[in-house]
Amino acid sequence: MSNSNLKAVILAGGNEQIDGQLLLLRPLGAHTIIDYVVQNALKFVSADNLYIVVSAQDDSIQSHLGDGYQYVIQPEQLGTGHAVMQLRPHLADFDGDLLILYGDTALFRPATVRGLVNRHQLRDAKLTLLSAKIAQDLPYGRIVRDGNDQIMDIIEASDASPQVREIRELNVGAYIVEAPLIFETLAAISPVNGKVRLTDCAHRLIRAGAQVESYQIYDEDEALGINTAADLEQAEFVLQKRFYRPKRNEEENRVTFGTGGWRAVIGEGFTMYNVRRLTQALANEIIRRGQETKGVVIGYDRRFLADKAAEAAAEVFAGNNIRAILLMEDAPTPLINYATEIDDCAYGLAFTASHNPPEWNGLKVFHSDGSLLLSHETKQLSDETNRLTLDNVVKLELDIALEAGIVTYKDFTNEYVDAVEALIDLKAIRNASLRVIVDPMYGVGQLTLGIILNEARCRVTFIHERRNPLFGGRSPAPDQEALQQLMTHVREDGYDLGLATDGDADRIAIVDERGEYVSVNDVLLLLYWYMHEVREERGGVVRNLATTHLLDRMAKHLGETCHEAPVGFKHIAAAMVEHDLLLGGESSGGLTIRGHILGKDGIFASALIVEMLAKTGKTISELQAHVWEITGRLYAVEANIPATSEMRAAVPKRLQAALDQNASPYPIVRMSDMDGTKLYFENDNWALLRFSGTEPVLRIFAEADSEEKAAELVDWLKNYVQVG
Repeated sequence: MSNSNLKAVILAGGNEQIDGQLLLLRPLGAHTIIDYVVQNALKFVSADNLYIVVSAQDDSIQSHLGDGYQYVIQPEQLGTGHAVMQLRPHLADFDGDLLILYGDTALFRPATVRGLVNRHQLRDAKLTLLSAKIAQDLPYGRIVRDGNDQIMDIIEASDASPQVREIRELNVGAYIVEAPLIFETLAAISPVNGKVRLTDCAHRLIRAGAQVESYQIYDEDEALGINTAADLEQAEFVLQKRFYRPKRNEEENRVTFGTGGWRAVIGEGFTMYNVRRLTQALANEIIRRGQETKGVVIGYDRRFLADKAAEAAAEVFAGNNIRAILLMEDAPTPLINYATEIDDCAYGLAFTASHNPPEWNGLKVFHSDGSLLLSHETKQLSDETNRLTLDNVVKLELDIALEAGIVTYKDFTNEYVDAVEALIDLKAIRNASLRVIVDPMYGVGQLTLGIILNEARCRVTFIHERRNPLFGGRSPAPDQEALQQLMTHVREDGYDLGLATDGDADRIAIVDERGEYVSVNDVLLLLYWYMHEVREERGGVVRNLATTHLLDRMAKHLGETCHEAPVGFKHIAAAMVEHDLLLGGESSGGLTIRGHILGKDGIFASALIVEMLAKTGKTISELQAHVWEITGRLYAVEANIPATSEMRAAVPKRLQAALDQNASPYPIVRMSDMDGTKLYFENDNWALLRFSGTEPVLRIFAEADSEEKAAELVDWLKNYVQVG
């Protein structure tokens, strides 16, 4: 944020070189050393208030940074104080503060510089400097304090006695000071060995009784000045540590969509402020299209504040004269998807964060046909949202909107259940007398799935069915680790099948009759075979690029085609429509079939699996053995690594550099950058590295002829992700 009473200077007049290249222009990560310092400065001053002191003997800094900055020539290298004095003619009428940064201190975090500026202004100091308590004996000035913890002196390392060198608080090289004061003080200082040093200025101000303050760095890495090739190598390592350090999710008031909609941490990015702005952007698009009378359907799951967000959205649509249907209770996302389509609404809204941890919430937005918005649409929507303020939001209080009839409550449960049951052979299930246990993971799957299974005369038991916005203290994601209790119940109580749905019931997982977890890859393979061979429905299949290639083998065996799509069910739905495919699915647990909604549906998928058991008369393990006789086996291994935004740029570069050197453990048949980096090997083996579009996670997948080979591929990819 620019401050009109603050100017900044970067001291970049040194001529030091590494391997024949000016030190400050040496690459460091994705930028050069000087770039990081400039980026820090520009967070506090505008470009025309940033002065860069450069050498008279070399104009490469100017050539690299370009126009727009105030360049000041230092005719000779006569010390840091002398460099600052070159600004005096340029700031003769300026009575504000001057932020002084060294060109070789590239590792300061923006928050550190902000802390320095804040401390100086809040303490009304004359000069404030950065300090750090560091165990290493670095060649920095020592800060000497009195018994009241006030700075008494700064002694350069070269001038320090052995006793002073034992002091661990160091002056690390950044200052903010009253501009007139520093010029006056520097002018009165006599050169030492022909040079005027900034520390001499600080020393003089302290002796004169001026208020001198400090702001302490606690991360020792920030204090590294880059002066040698060894320093540069260490700085590279520091940047890598920062890139790969897990971060608590901190967000500004901005809305950003991923592959599964908008998701954010409650109280960080997910706020009613953002809900209202996003709803207004949707309302604006409806008005531009003249679709006010088509209206919207608004639903929500059991997450904290999801119901309140739905009500806030309804108020905004009502304020914009747009009809809104508000669901009467929490509901599965596929039900909301279905309701949007059958009511031919302009949009459907499902407030949910799906399988994310309980501190998250978010929103999925559907087209009239029930499909998710595409990437270019969500970008346009988020861009407009982030331009809006509350002054741009039009809303009508919910009670008035309900009384006026512009907002109405409606229950779609029976219609949705009827639609699912119309696609399922209930008679076959009734005749099978199956015992099924279901874990909805404290989510919204219990009501609709319970109705269907009970009407099919299953002996059904539910666990974790009550509402719990904390989801038992874990993510409502139906993975193997989370389903241990379900597995135990199946094994010990003799159930034919265990089913699980995620928080908003659009994803599934299953446990076989032995109490063993069945991967979603195998579920998709079973269902595609079943749909084609038992239900005798013809058509190809689409999977995302992180899903098993056994589907490719099965499709080939059946004389059909298998299509590959990017991650995100919107791409699955688009491919199903374009190619009239029979089934679409993804290894994360989502699937649908031709003739049903264009979104993933855990309720329908669960019912279809029960039908498969009933009509075949076989157990899950028997069916698996049968399809593996057709396709053979492939084994999948997956790893999830906490990710930072910086990793999105750094990791692909590191991997590409390795591939350029033929570092792959197996011959690569082809590569794809459709979504992340996917490497295809012989015999349908593959490996994929991609960043999640819904969570701050880097995902690594591999599928190979053996579990050991798949693990080897994952470990190989980890080498380009993790820092030792």
